Parts: sequence; C-alpha cells; structure tokens
Amino acid sequence: MPTAYLTRIVEFTATHRFPETPEFAGATHDHSHQYKCAVTVKAAVDPTKGGVMSLPALKKLLQLEVVARFDGRHINKDIASFAAGTWVATGEALAMYIWERIVDQLPQGVTLHCVRIEESPHLYSEYRGET
Repeated sequence: MPTAYLTRIVEFTATHRFPETPEFAGATHDHSHQYKCAVTVKAAVDPTKGGVMSLPALKKLLQLEVVARFDGRHINKDIASFAAGTWVATGEALAMYIWERIVDQLPQGVTLHCVRIEESPHLYSEYRGET
C-alpha cells in the first residue's frame, strides 16, 4: 500500500526567554510568540479507508499535548522540564519536547514524521526524531 503524510497545525501563544549567554544576546528578556505547531504523521493508506489516521483523534492529541500545555503559559516557568533547566526554551527544543510527548500516543501503524515549530513567518525549527 502507498504511504501518505498528514499534517495538522495548531496555534498557541506562549512566553519564553533565553539564558544570558553570547549565543542569545539581545533575546534574553521575556517575550511572546504566536507559535504554529505543525505535526506530520505518516502511514500506509488503504485506499478503501482513505486516510492516514482519524482527524478528530489527531486534533484531540494535539489539543491536549500542545495547546492545553503551552497556550498562555511562560515556558521557562510553567513547563516543568524547561523550568528545571532540562531544556532551553528554543524552537528546536520545543519541537523535540513535543515529539517526546506524542510519539508513543499515535495509533498502531502510524509513524510520527516531523514536528515543526514556527515562531514567526521567517523562523521555524523542525525535528524528525533523529538522535
């Protein structure tokens, strides 16, 4: 059976800050973004069923693990792994963190292909599960 890809985009507003290091000079103050999170899954598609996975199921998963978790929050203060310093609140880290939250919750036969975090129309990060 052919493999198809399905992408669902959700949006959330969150605040973050970077550590005071030379790499982040000029961006170490609290600031917010209207983030877009695009999650792409893939699976072999049976033409008689027509889709990669249930759209309502994917929407519910992203609402729970992305929107409800991040919307209106300060990532550095309100999200435990970031508050503890396990992660620095970059777009790359958000993509990897979200990957970890959803990869094992997908239906059997569905594979997580990519998590994309867009901070602005000109800046985005992607993670595809590589180590």
